[in-house]
Amino acid sequence: MKVTIFGCGAYGMALSSIMVDNNCSITMWTRFEAEKEAMEKNRGNDKAIPNFKIADSIKLTTNLEEAIKDKDLLVVAIPAAFVDDLAKDMAPYIKDNHILIATKGIEQDTGLFVNEILEKYLDTKNIAVISGPSFAIDLTTKMPAGLTLASRNEFTSDLAKKALQNNYIKLRETDDVVGTEICGSIKNVLALAAGMLEGLGANDSTKAMMLTEAVHDMEEILDAFNARKRTVTSYAGIGDLLLTCTSVKSRNYRFGKLLGEKKSQDEIKEYLSTTTVEGFYTLESIYKLLKDKKVSIPIIDLIYDVAVNGQAPEKLLTFLVEK
Repeated sequence: MKVTIFGCGAYGMALSSIMVDNNCSITMWTRFEAEKEAMEKNRGNDKAIPNFKIADSIKLTTNLEEAIKDKDLLVVAIPAAFVDDLAKDMAPYIKDNHILIATKGIEQDTGLFVNEILEKYLDTKNIAVISGPSFAIDLTTKMPAGLTLASRNEFTSDLAKKALQNNYIKLRETDDVVGTEICGSIKNVLALAAGMLEGLGANDSTKAMMLTEAVHDMEEILDAFNARKRTVTSYAGIGDLLLTCTSVKSRNYRFGKLLGEKKSQDEIKEYLSTTTVEGFYTLESIYKLLKDKKVSIPIIDLIYDVAVNGQAPEKLLTFLVEK
């Protein structure tokens, strides 16, 4: 089975290790020639995943046509902010290709989910999404991990299972593509609040209270987008929420912690400039989307007020009781 992974970051590298174990022939694409050359030389990126090397059999390319031609499955594993440009560039070479989305987030300007961006530009409906509690570094350890696999196309799902499912990766299937994307995006935003609690010195009981409230908020958001409320119980829902909102490995959690600790604007800007914080990027999008739908999700408004408008993070403590 021939697979191309678009993106040479941490998650793309981690997925490549699983697919190599599943006897896939892997190509990895990057837009940047310097990144390609560095990966070819070092077979890894210590800033992304320390001490991890991709398999020698993996080919690297910057050529989109080469990356797409004759491949059974195309995997999108780049930050959400760059999916639009990638989709535009891919368009001339796509005809009914099978695409697996491993990116979480919502486009800021349009409010589109990643599957909607791809469907906007690409001549294919063969799209699937994976989402769930899976830090890249954890996936490389070959310890058990579970992911939600969402698609409306059975053959695309089968290709994704062939590429990823094995004796340490479990996939649970659903056709709720939108709900799966929402969960994967919103948990990053809610992780900002969890990090704020850590920065404020909140105890474990308060953190558990916030997570419980967060599950209810996710259900309301799913309902607002006509997705299935039960998707919140999936790996993409509560599974990823628990992971992202309780671990210092989460960049979103660490960013929230900076806000809770009331770090200076210079420190916060430096963190954002050197780290991909999908929750901060998604926050702008979901805030606007909910306003447009005239749906009130107070926790999202509060996170926005603290992270964007600079209001005091202590508001979160009061909010949890008064909500």
